[in-house]
Amino acid sequence: MDVDVDVDVAILGGGAAGLSAARETVRRGGKPVIVNAGPLGGDCTFTGCVPSKTVIEAANRGLGFAEAFERARLVIERIAATETAARLAEEGVAVIDDEGTLTIRNGRPAIVAGGRTIGAKGIVLALGSRPFVPAIPGLGDVDHLTTENLWDLPSPPASMAVIGGGAIGCELSQALAGLGVDVTVVEMADRLLAREELRASSIATDALKSAGVEVLTGVTVVGAAKGGHGTLLTLDDGRVLDTEQTLVAVGRRPNSHRGGLAEAGIELERGAVVNGDDLSTSLKGVYVAGDLSGRLQFTHAADHMGRLAVTNILSRMARLRPARFRSGQIPWVTFTRPEIARIGLSESEAARTVDGAMVAELPLTEHDRALTAFATDGYIKLIAGPRPGLGMAGGGRIVGATIVAERAGEMISELSLAVRVGAFTGRLAQTVHPYPTWSCGLAKAAAQFFTTIEGRTARPAAEESA
Repeated sequence: MDVDVDVDVAILGGGAAGLSAARETVRRGGKPVIVNAGPLGGDCTFTGCVPSKTVIEAANRGLGFAEAFERARLVIERIAATETAARLAEEGVAVIDDEGTLTIRNGRPAIVAGGRTIGAKGIVLALGSRPFVPAIPGLGDVDHLTTENLWDLPSPPASMAVIGGGAIGCELSQALAGLGVDVTVVEMADRLLAREELRASSIATDALKSAGVEVLTGVTVVGAAKGGHGTLLTLDDGRVLDTEQTLVAVGRRPNSHRGGLAEAGIELERGAVVNGDDLSTSLKGVYVAGDLSGRLQFTHAADHMGRLAVTNILSRMARLRPARFRSGQIPWVTFTRPEIARIGLSESEAARTVDGAMVAELPLTEHDRALTAFATDGYIKLIAGPRPGLGMAGGGRIVGATIVAERAGEMISELSLAVRVGAFTGRLAQTVHPYPTWSCGLAKAAAQFFTTIEGRTARPAAEESA
């Protein structure tokens, strides 16, 4: 194939997945190139995790709107400065500032960018995702926000309607309410955070209401128009919300419309790139990573996928035994207050799919650290299942967990390790944790798989009832 640039790995996209793929290539002694138009870092750095978590933290610390948003801008600048083309060049990563198009040259995939054809041993597609805006009649005719322009607000609106009660909607609703905005969140499902356990959802709903958020569930926005204080949103139950600003937070869609993917022969399904557990696509030598894969839309998942894709391109061992993406080993956190963290199976999923699954649960009302923090709304739940050939010996292995607590996001990593290595629950119960920390509760809960702890012992997993 005639090429202008020849590298080991060519990466289309410079977000979390693309950056990790490039750095993994360098670590393995290879030569990478990132093709990306505009600043590197992706949505996480500029419009996602970085600004949102900064504002959430500022709100939790009692800061005002202006200071919170200014802090977000400063943190974005600091992190973005570590992801520039110049900094990456120092690490051995070349960057081409161009959109880039996937193509086929002489029967092999390549990337065309800036008038050059880039050939490689393997290609990683890492084009990320964008906020999804539903086709609500009239919404396109009124000013509305997504996470792409929310951070440009010069001053706090008096009122805001948040369409969407998933993780993004709940996090931002609570934070903005803490910054003095009159917030109403609208969710079409019958509860907030529908992917989480019922109890976790209930605790989050109560927390939002306590923060001053009006919560409307089981209703859908069916129309939008200019009027009132800014926008009038019509709900399917006949109510009309009069709000100054509207934030659309109903999820994200993969950027599969970019890069000429379909034209090059990449198979798509529901907007995502069809891929196997090894992240391979319908074109030989082309892999996908991050949100474009249609898998878990988390920065840490994208980072992991980027490294995994490069492993399968460059590792000789991968030809015999490719590295595989395991969604059950990826934790996720909703950064409300309290936080909600999860890894692996929920109790209901375990009850349906794991014979003999057992559950240990510790309410935070019985957790000393929670008592000292006056933060007892929440719980720790560990789910164990049999190990092949060993059954429930050693208390079985950790197959899932849900934590609702002030520091749930920090606590879940210990359980992520346990799930990844298939650890016995006994290992967790025997691990000495410093007292009184939040993580003490993990060992206390794990001990229930072996004995009665303060009146509590493990029980069979059961499906939740509404």
